[in-house]
Amino acid sequence: MVLVDRKDKVVTVTLNRPERMNATTWRLNAELRHAITVADADEGVRAVVVTGAGKHFCAGADLSGAGFARHDEEAEERHRITSELVPPGSKPFWEMNTPIVTAINGTAVGVGITMPLHFDIRIVAQDARIGFLFTRRGVIPEWNSPWLLPKLIGASRAMELMLTGRMFSGTDAVNYGIASQALPADQVLACAQDLAAEMARTTSAISVGITKRLIYQGIQRDDVDHLHQRTSDLFRWSTRQLDGKEGAMAFKEKRPPLFPMHKNRDFPAVF
Repeated sequence: MVLVDRKDKVVTVTLNRPERMNATTWRLNAELRHAITVADADEGVRAVVVTGAGKHFCAGADLSGAGFARHDEEAEERHRITSELVPPGSKPFWEMNTPIVTAINGTAVGVGITMPLHFDIRIVAQDARIGFLFTRRGVIPEWNSPWLLPKLIGASRAMELMLTGRMFSGTDAVNYGIASQALPADQVLACAQDLAAEMARTTSAISVGITKRLIYQGIQRDDVDHLHQRTSDLFRWSTRQLDGKEGAMAFKEKRPPLFPMHKNRDFPAVF
């Protein structure tokens, strides 16, 4: 249900159910997590791109009966599929050291938009139809989105989008702060892959991983003094490491840096 393609240091994971507008099932969710987890564990992978096959990103959960077991069968089926596909000890996306870029190439509703909130960068099609439709289906938003969305875009706008369940465009998503760029649909994936390749080519894997983790810790905590101290300590740590020394030397010598450190193996124990 997902396709995995690697080009140099960038892995692209594609939700591959175009006949169902890439609507999710337990298996698709597990395969997606498996693919990203494997990429994160690979020291040679510097960024992951997630997109959808065809004209849509993800039309939410597949409610046809073929995608999700219901009632008493649901927990058992989900556990079986997840145990089969997701590696033991798999980390949540925000604790992974690899940046995840989402190419939202079309329709993104329900889990099709709450899931990408847990990725790091979102590029979206200008005319994409997006919506937190849960209240219009008699359920509530999942993937911890009632907590996360207000952190990303503010409580007032999050209230409006989640309580009404109304649809909005990709251009709106950028204006609201959900996505960083809105482009014509046929340019979204290429833009996301170029951004991922730029990170792989120009940045330090260890610096990107630490910065990502600090941003998420800032979202999760309100202890400013603690976060300030941690950031200061890690900045000093980074200046003494091989990547910090290489970055300074490359700048002085006016050449591209060749960062030697690894995103996982060399990650500081403080995390």
